[in-house]
Amino acid sequence: MRGTWPGKSLAFQARAHLLSIHAQDVISPSPAQLRAIFLHTEHEQRKSKTITQADMKVELLPALTDNYMYLLIDEETKEAAIVDPVQPQKVLDAVKKHGVKLTTVLTTHHHWDHAGGNEKLVKMETGLRVYGGDSRVGALTQKVSHLTSLKVGSLNVKCLCTPCHTSGHICYYVTKPNSSEPPAVFTGDTLFVAGCGKFFEGTPEEMYRALIEILGTLDPQTRVYCGHEYTINNLKFARHVEPNNAAIREKLAWAKAKYDSGEPTIPSTIAEEFTYNPFMRVREKTVQEHAGETDPIRTMGAIRKEKDNFRIPKD
Repeated sequence: MRGTWPGKSLAFQARAHLLSIHAQDVISPSPAQLRAIFLHTEHEQRKSKTITQADMKVELLPALTDNYMYLLIDEETKEAAIVDPVQPQKVLDAVKKHGVKLTTVLTTHHHWDHAGGNEKLVKMETGLRVYGGDSRVGALTQKVSHLTSLKVGSLNVKCLCTPCHTSGHICYYVTKPNSSEPPAVFTGDTLFVAGCGKFFEGTPEEMYRALIEILGTLDPQTRVYCGHEYTINNLKFARHVEPNNAAIREKLAWAKAKYDSGEPTIPSTIAEEFTYNPFMRVREKTVQEHAGETDPIRTMGAIRKEKDNFRIPKD
């Protein structure tokens, strides 16, 4: 968690942290957004969603106001992992519903709204393996590094070190040997649908490497499961950067319809991100011209700085 308030309860610190995190896309939170952050009312309307493949199943579990936790199930062994279990009881309810054995916690980074449920979960469900790339992650049993491999049942999980949002950020790339199904990648706050995380502890060079050289070289059909429901605001910024990009306009209309019905806009794919995500498109002339740069890394820095101060339009 980025900063603490001595003498204040964990609940107070959590709410204060959520306020700071929400500055990602909101210049000044509206009364409704503030109410959701403090009372956690709006998130109850958000629907869970299950993506079922022959080799794996992923249930999207909405948490807090706009976070996602992900229950990853190996269909062969019925072993499961949970990504960023900030609300442990909701996780265990999903585990029970699916009738699976939870063995593993995959933590993308140490911020409270991702790792803040770890300590409670390991008390509620003993014997869990807790992975992460940062000693600031609670209840950590194994610190991983770039290309560390682990297993969830018969699924292979490769750890991808993507420092920038935080210095110890890890994305988890999940594949099944000899499967024709698309892989999955859990990207936390590094890659969002049509966006990326703020550079709290890193540089444009690091985010370029994370998005283009690491995540961008995965199988194009890889399904991207990110940490937050930021899609609409991200696409509004993308539209500002590339107003003539039809893929952005189409995705924005689709995302608004999904959001209005309470459905997630997750997952996307790596291939799709290259069509509408300005941070994945920093090598494109249209994005560079908007930034007034000719170098992709300087373009990355310029558009991130612009987005940090971007006032989201209502339409």
